[in-house]
Amino acid sequence: MKRVVIALGGNALGSNLPEQMEAVKTTAKAIVDLIAKGHEVVIAHGNGPQVGMIHKAMTELVRANPAKYIHCPLSVCVAMSQGYIGYDLQNAIREEMLDRGIDRGVATVLTQVEVDPEDPAFRHPTKPIGAFMTKEEAEKLIRERQYDVVEDSGRGFRRVVASPMPQAIVEIDTIRSLVETNHIVVACGGGGIPVFKTNGHHLKGAAAVIDKDFAAEKMAEQLNADVLIILTAVEKVAIHFGKEDQEWLDELTPELTRKYIADGEFAPGSMLPKVEAALQFVESGPGRVSLITLLEKAHEGIEGKTGTLIHS
Repeated sequence: MKRVVIALGGNALGSNLPEQMEAVKTTAKAIVDLIAKGHEVVIAHGNGPQVGMIHKAMTELVRANPAKYIHCPLSVCVAMSQGYIGYDLQNAIREEMLDRGIDRGVATVLTQVEVDPEDPAFRHPTKPIGAFMTKEEAEKLIRERQYDVVEDSGRGFRRVVASPMPQAIVEIDTIRSLVETNHIVVACGGGGIPVFKTNGHHLKGAAAVIDKDFAAEKMAEQLNADVLIILTAVEKVAIHFGKEDQEWLDELTPELTRKYIADGEFAPGSMLPKVEAALQFVESGPGRVSLITLLEKAHEGIEGKTGTLIHS
């Protein structure tokens, strides 16, 4: 039996409510394949399409009736996305387990992730979120709310926010207690709700989004997990991707991984953060292993049959 943390992409969950309800059925089957082998499983997930939908809906409410509604903080939008994605995921996993005769609890933990307010990412926001705006709407938000806004590929203007590195999982003791009492846990949704300490013990939401792969890595570290599985759209990691000499990789050492990163083999915003997070976990403690593969191949990958395994 292994303790496994899975990083599931938000795009694998669909872009609207009906799509998500269907997508989680497939997701649940792959996750329960691991549970059926006796593994302790914790699931982190992305929320790109979902938090964008929530943020856009809230923005439209303000546009339609500014006297009645106020802008919804991004941290609250992330919390909303955690709740409704977790609701669908935990129900689908529970149903799939019961269909296979597995009687275990499933719980979603609304998760805050501490970030450093001095993280350089806050000085250079780059992550686009929310709806497209006209130049006039963008200038109004810059003037009234001090938003950072950029022109996005000729399609209009969008708000950009920081993507700081996670420092600690606030609810880690709760997550650990659930795992140790035989529960499947959904946590760190959307990379977690980014917060930082202010006066006393108060945690203040940050206008930021945390990369879900790095949040999953931090959670795996703090749970003393054996394996971090990062799910993506390809079965294995490749070098020279998309070129004639493309090579799929079965295994990587930390040294070789760092070399390929330095050589620019992995695309920023795509495979690079996955590989970096996987490497970070492997180097965080002895015996730790990371696997990068497809969702439906996760159970085969953990048995060493496919995927890209990174280990010392």
